[in-house]
Amino acid sequence: MKRAFNHTSLYIGLAALALAASCKPEIDSFEAQAGEANFTKYIAVGNSLTAGFADGGLYLEGQDVAYPNLIAEQLKQVGGGEFRSPLFSEDQRNGSGYLQLAALVDGQPQMTNVTSNLAYRSSNRLTKFTGEIENLGVPGMRLDLAFAPQFGALNMYFERLLTDAEVNQRTYFDFAGGRNHTFFSFWLGNNDVLGYAMNGAVQNPQDPTTTLTSVNTFNTRYTAFIDKLTENQQKGVVATIPTVTSIPYFNTVTTARLEAGVSASTGGQFTKIYIQTATGPREATSEDLFTLTFPTDTLGKTSNGIPGYGLIQLNPLADRFVLDKDEIAEINARVTAFNEIIKTVASNKKLALADAQAYLNRVKSPGIIYNGVGVNASFITGNAFSLDGIHLTPMGNALIANLFIDAINTKYDSSIPKVDATQYRGVKFP
Repeated sequence: MKRAFNHTSLYIGLAALALAASCKPEIDSFEAQAGEANFTKYIAVGNSLTAGFADGGLYLEGQDVAYPNLIAEQLKQVGGGEFRSPLFSEDQRNGSGYLQLAALVDGQPQMTNVTSNLAYRSSNRLTKFTGEIENLGVPGMRLDLAFAPQFGALNMYFERLLTDAEVNQRTYFDFAGGRNHTFFSFWLGNNDVLGYAMNGAVQNPQDPTTTLTSVNTFNTRYTAFIDKLTENQQKGVVATIPTVTSIPYFNTVTTARLEAGVSASTGGQFTKIYIQTATGPREATSEDLFTLTFPTDTLGKTSNGIPGYGLIQLNPLADRFVLDKDEIAEINARVTAFNEIIKTVASNKKLALADAQAYLNRVKSPGIIYNGVGVNASFITGNAFSLDGIHLTPMGNALIANLFIDAINTKYDSSIPKVDATQYRGVKFP
């Protein structure tokens, strides 16, 4: 971060010039050093954040700037070796497809879906990748499903990395193990809370990604995974789970905005929003959070044969579109419990700890200034989060890479140079 200019430092600097003829100043130079860690073969274990998922999809540009790729590039200066990702080819560079910002109309974002140069071999299967990789990030990966062999058939991003014979047979735990690595990063656990939160704290029995992982399951499987990755005394860095409510997905569509829109569109006839909760319907308050994907055009429409959807107590908004304050408290308690497990395991195994929860809470409020660039959790304009309101922009990835590097340097007495995050963009404007 640049230092602020002040007159005192100027006077001291001028006085020092008088000594120049007889005293040559020493300049401390940064010397990259590995310290106590061996970075010869670095692997990254994680979910969509690790894979470089952004803007609601997995595509080549996002893969290129995934935070482990940025870390690996810096590790080359301290003995790091080759780091490969399952990149899409140039002619299939748009991968699964993704959102792009088409325009801002009266300050409101207009999105379009990128549908050219995709990488599908069928309607729900991506082109296989068969090469060696060190970035093992799989979008949608959860700790509770990392030990389930059927996940390879359920998740097209994982299926893409498996041979046909391995689908329905090989778990992600086995896939990530046995890599003969010397160092690892591990950031799993986010989806064990996020999927439940994104569905309004409603568990869909037909969709295992909407469940809230139990504390006991999380503890057992997190410990087993780290035991596997450190079975030959390897060093590594793990990260805490962000607070769900620190991301734009839950902080953009607010009660106040919905009420203002409803009041304006109905000439003041309706001014309140009603939501369904576990204890019955009630008026929404500022403590309740709506999802970014909430279909605002359904407000006031007929639902289940009753008009005034969301505007009257007899026809409240469906629970899946909102996190009420009690659900937020439940989710935050689970995140706290999971992070205590992560911190305990990191301490017991003498691993570096990147506190992503604390860092992203600061990004949300009050925000940070990086080399003169403001970074916060505002949707589109905040620089940190992409158009899906959950995953990172290239700049956000660079900042997270630096968070990991700081943790590694502190724990292992390393001197790994950090990424210049100003060289990476936030949201791309049309």
